[in-house]
Amino acid sequence: MADDKSGRDKQADDAERRQQQREIAAELERGDEREPPVVVEELADFEAALEELTFPATGAEIVAAIGQREIESVKRSYRLEELVPETDEETFDSPAAVRVQIQRPTVAAAMKRVVEASKTLRNTDFSWAQRNAYEKTFQELEAIDADDDDEGIRAISDWIVERIHDKETLPTSRAVRREAAKFCRTNGYEVRNDEWLGI
Repeated sequence: MADDKSGRDKQADDAERRQQQREIAAELERGDEREPPVVVEELADFEAALEELTFPATGAEIVAAIGQREIESVKRSYRLEELVPETDEETFDSPAAVRVQIQRPTVAAAMKRVVEASKTLRNTDFSWAQRNAYEKTFQELEAIDADDDDEGIRAISDWIVERIHDKETLPTSRAVRREAAKFCRTNGYEVRNDEWLGI
């Protein structure tokens, strides 16, 4: 591969894609950990519908094909279009990648809002690492706020979207973690310094 800008860009894209695949595999292995609130039979039926699509597929293609399909979770029912960002920039390499996206529906719905809001920004790259940090923050909020109605996830996703619109930039993952920790402490949830939100 040539040592020029396009060669370096391709290497960076390949490295990011490999990292995504490793994280998807790790998520699938951890499927029996906290949550996933989606009924297992629902995921099996859903994956059968996904097999009819050609991958890689964009979020917009997936939503257009099966966006009205309902997925039952422990808390409520979701349509796929509520969980997958409807953009051409969001690409899923396989049905397993979509499954990882939807198996935590409250996190997926929050990330959909953030991803779609980020598309309004010019010249902004929403990297996989930053996305992953946002998702981890939402997952931690879900674990802390498990008995409530995901007020923490809603509050932080609202905060991120407001920052995108007001400041026209994505907040850093550190700023998101700090805001989430502030929310937790304000609402009486303990956050230790050695935890993800303990910033």
